[in-house]
Amino acid sequence: MLTAVTACDSGSDEQDGDPASQEAPASSSPTVPPTPSERLGLTEGWGPDRAELDRAATIVRRMRLPDLAGQVIVAEWRGTAAPVQLVRSLHLGGVIAFDSNVVSATQVRGVNAALTRQVPRKWPLFLGVDQEGGVVERLRGAATRLPTFMSAGAADDPALTERAYAASGAELRGLGFTVDFAPDADVTSGPGDPTIGSRAASSRPADVAEHVVAAARGFAGAGVLPVIKHFPGHGSVPADSHLTLPVQTRSVEELAAADLVPFRAAVEAGLPAVMVGHLDVRAVDPRVPSSLSRPVVTGLLRDELGFDGLVVTDSLAMAGVTRGRTPRRVAVQAVRAGSDVLLMPPAPAVARAALVEAVRTGTLPRHRLEQAAARQIALLTHLAGPRGKPVGSARAASRALSAAAVTVTDGACSGRLVGDTLHAYGDPGAVSTFTAAAQGAGLTVLLRRSPPAALVQADPRPQRRKGERRKKFEKRLRAWKKADTARARRLEAWTAREEARLAAGTPIGFTGYRDAPVDGTIAVATDSPWVLGQVGAPTRIATYGDTPGAMAALVDVLTGAATAPGRLPVKVAGVARPGC
Repeated sequence: MLTAVTACDSGSDEQDGDPASQEAPASSSPTVPPTPSERLGLTEGWGPDRAELDRAATIVRRMRLPDLAGQVIVAEWRGTAAPVQLVRSLHLGGVIAFDSNVVSATQVRGVNAALTRQVPRKWPLFLGVDQEGGVVERLRGAATRLPTFMSAGAADDPALTERAYAASGAELRGLGFTVDFAPDADVTSGPGDPTIGSRAASSRPADVAEHVVAAARGFAGAGVLPVIKHFPGHGSVPADSHLTLPVQTRSVEELAAADLVPFRAAVEAGLPAVMVGHLDVRAVDPRVPSSLSRPVVTGLLRDELGFDGLVVTDSLAMAGVTRGRTPRRVAVQAVRAGSDVLLMPPAPAVARAALVEAVRTGTLPRHRLEQAAARQIALLTHLAGPRGKPVGSARAASRALSAAAVTVTDGACSGRLVGDTLHAYGDPGAVSTFTAAAQGAGLTVLLRRSPPAALVQADPRPQRRKGERRKKFEKRLRAWKKADTARARRLEAWTAREEARLAAGTPIGFTGYRDAPVDGTIAVATDSPWVLGQVGAPTRIATYGDTPGAMAALVDVLTGAATAPGRLPVKVAGVARPGC
């Protein structure tokens, strides 16, 4: 049973718990002096061994204070060229790549190689990316796409989950990344969850826990640091921390029974890193973002759950933490709370200067920065080694995960569900990917065509010219009306022919992330499956992704070449069954 940590603890100084500041009890027997990492209070059991921790502790002890402050910062960057000067000038721990930084696999591999080569250090750089799969993928076009993490819950095969994420991790490592901010350990609460949804494996805490551990082990085995998120659980709050500070109203006991279950399992499994989100946890530290709260980070995560690994903040540029607070205050407060990595402060140089000033003025002990930096360096060193694999090597694993996850909630569970001709409509991305897969299986896919521009664009209604006689103007107006009526009739005839052409195919409607529901003979949800309860299609299918692998698995089910083994990992009102 967890015990509530009161908000008044948030003001206590980190130095109170500094092992180096505690005097050993008098003893007549000789004592072994603590190692460098023991002086920082670093323990084993979450990845690095004592030798790796001691080496890291020795490195950070010798760092200049400004460099030490930069080491705990991981920044975003602009453009597509390697941000070498940014990292070198501020001595950053590393950087995180987003869609706008990525052009191709060759380009992003070159960026990471340039950073590694031109920022010479005796430990790996923190080269991160947000590559979850599904709606959160920053490397589209540069790495094999994975379906949503909810696929893992639908397939419910932890060994398959581990293989899929190991394959994805191997590609990321081959591209030069050392960190992935995944998987999500959030437990989605259902349709009222605006932020997580299909990013969660399930709405059942134990299932989420099982697949989070499996996915994280897959990443770590490939040499990529998995950062599970968003502690203490973002799936049960009805707001998005990108836009505001969500309020978590659950009691500590309720959190322990649901949201914290996957994180407790992660700690027990020895997983190495946790991201703390920006949530107002009223039962623990009211009105303070959890990422800045010592009662949440040190009290709940470290003391109550026993986590000794690397703590990373969520993006410090999000409204959930920036509103009403200066960047300088946020940086210092996050480290004082117990975080080891400051992710994406709005101004990295400002955050670095704030940490330096806080140490020099005595409001932040230097040992807290050393502890944070040592954890990061030791962990990245521990995971270094695997060379990675080329892009494309994860395709088979991605398809296997989708094939095991695809779920039929309404309609026939076996046999051919469609004819040889299909009419696909709805989400453009899903339709495009599905069309390629279906055509590859010999099916004809009918897509709605746009009418010719000449039928759609009417000539402008004529206006009476200056000095023009009324009769002449009326004659021109009658001619225009006649021509426009003829155009409208031709458009109507063209539309009727188009509808007749499309009617020859089985209608399949695709609805993706935040798309409107679609009806038809077959409705396919390519993201969260809750939308299936809102449609009237006799056959309803959840694929949990619109990746090539997911669409290939769907085609196999539609043609009767394979069954749909998946089962809904969340409750969906209005469907006939959770699966076949």
